[in-house]
Amino acid sequence: MKNTAAALTEAIYYILLALQEPLHGYGIMQKTSTMSKGRLVLSAGTLYGAISNLLEKGWILPCGESSDSDGRRKLYQITDKGQEVLLAEFERLEELVENGRMNIKK
Repeated sequence: MKNTAAALTEAIYYILLALQEPLHGYGIMQKTSTMSKGRLVLSAGTLYGAISNLLEKGWILPCGESSDSDGRRKLYQITDKGQEVLLAEFERLEELVENGRMNIKK
């Protein structure tokens, strides 16, 4: 399925990518930073604003509470709809990279 929606922001892309496994907010912050080699550092405000947006769109869902704390950390997971959006963005990014490889003269 082709996604005709606007491109995802880098933060949204990495959050969805991080949620291939259930994580709480702090875990998402850590994983996105690790995946981007420290280039993307999400503030709490940015993260929780994005989570609110993703919940509204139905791209993620809460899935319980973390067992590694006192139960205050909500866990989130990507939905099938969110996975479709992520895959469409991944394919769009692959196309951009491939076109760059074919057309940029080094």
